[in-house]
Amino acid sequence: MNALDWDDLRVALAVADAGSLAGAARALNVNHTTALRRLDALEARLNTRLFERQRGGYVPTEAGEMLADEARAIAPRVDDLQRRLLGRDLRLTGSVRLTTAFVTMAYLLPQALADFARAHPGIEVEVAESSALLDLSRRQADVALRLSTQVPEHWVGRSLGTARYRVYAKRGVPGLPQRETPLAALLAEAPWVTFEREGTGNRWARWMQQHVPPQQVLLRVDIFNSLVAMLRTGLGIGVLPCFAAANEPELVPVSSEIPELAAPLWILTHPDLRRTARIQAFMQGVGDAVAAKLKAAG
Repeated sequence: MNALDWDDLRVALAVADAGSLAGAARALNVNHTTALRRLDALEARLNTRLFERQRGGYVPTEAGEMLADEARAIAPRVDDLQRRLLGRDLRLTGSVRLTTAFVTMAYLLPQALADFARAHPGIEVEVAESSALLDLSRRQADVALRLSTQVPEHWVGRSLGTARYRVYAKRGVPGLPQRETPLAALLAEAPWVTFEREGTGNRWARWMQQHVPPQQVLLRVDIFNSLVAMLRTGLGIGVLPCFAAANEPELVPVSSEIPELAAPLWILTHPDLRRTARIQAFMQGVGDAVAAKLKAAG
């Protein structure tokens, strides 16, 4: 047991909880190969088989169940200790793990992150693009940048402004609207590119699912960058955040703002980390830069 450390236990717990190596890799925010290598090394050090590799997934052996149970019991205490120790760190060194969605990473964050990296070379920033809200309490991330009308009450941070949404079309395409048009007319008459019927959780995807008549939909996609790529072809119209469309000169707004889609953009961290110097520097510097870019986009 002297060979064990907390990272060992986290691997066993993640595999046991997920029931698969792929699921464990996602939970640990590592790639599949890394998760497999760490699990194999753990079993080799213990000289014990922890999981049976079956077609349906990874099934814990008796030893694996025991190890996972122990890890599950101590995980909250370890996470709490890590947060409290990090909260006392006054140095502008170390790492900051940021979780955010693709749309904010692609259109709001690049220059802000580049400027921060140049100003703070001792701080390494790790970005995890995910539509899911990673758990700051379990240190899956240190800072979250999220578009949401609701955020967990126990997290701390600030709103960086409001993201607004409009309908966009490719500029100069015959058969597509080219100027501001009543939304009802766009929904009834124009061809649309929307998200798939199932499997997406963003708010404007749900709005299009609820409001765009199926007979007006020419194509459905599953991720945001595919939506933008298809709008650039001129196939149809679609809803985008104004801050994203501001960086797409080929697209023109063809509706007024859609009030029910407006959402604040939050930068958040766990209360135990808010006094950590690198977290404070990141939230202030990156937060201010993103707020300015969001405001400029309208």
